[in-house]
Amino acid sequence: MSLRHSYTLFAPFYDLMISAATRPARVASLRALGDVTGQTILVDGIGTGLDIPLLPSGAEYLGLDYTPAMLRRARKQCAGKNVALHAGNAMALPYADNTCDAVIMHLILAVVPKPQRALAEAARVLKPGGIILILDKFLRPGQAAPLRRLISPLLGQLATRTDVVFEDLLAGCPQLAVVSDTPAMAQGWFRCILLRKTE
Repeated sequence: MSLRHSYTLFAPFYDLMISAATRPARVASLRALGDVTGQTILVDGIGTGLDIPLLPSGAEYLGLDYTPAMLRRARKQCAGKNVALHAGNAMALPYADNTCDAVIMHLILAVVPKPQRALAEAARVLKPGGIILILDKFLRPGQAAPLRRLISPLLGQLATRTDVVFEDLLAGCPQLAVVSDTPAMAQGWFRCILLRKTE
């Protein structure tokens, strides 16, 4: 089963499964946006649009997702928001270099088959000095987590990986610097990470 097929099946139930549990962490992550007036911001892996009601006004938002069924649900959240939705792949973004002031990556890096490629693509479209907001589950470097590592190949085919080490992804993106990294949920398995693209 492909990820697109899985998330097509999940789409009607996705919000019920994760909306309430992830909302406080989403709110905390999005605070880092500050004043967004006149900015172009990419919501990479917008899913059903759970972030859309939380986005501050004043920016032009681009929302990208791989699954049409998720985008159809996201479209219902767009009333009153300047959000243009696009079907596309986070590992090959359909945007030019240095076009976004910020990139939001909530619950996407542990989903895609090549998370380092997705992070590199986010860095590519980000303007120098721009920020990336990440909310996701990551193992720490050297963390054993035998069960998470054991089940990851199967879960990764269906929904999400459980063995991604963020520091390994960051090592492939030297132009990105960590501004903050704070525990978000599940005793720190989920983290809110703020990155900035160096000049």
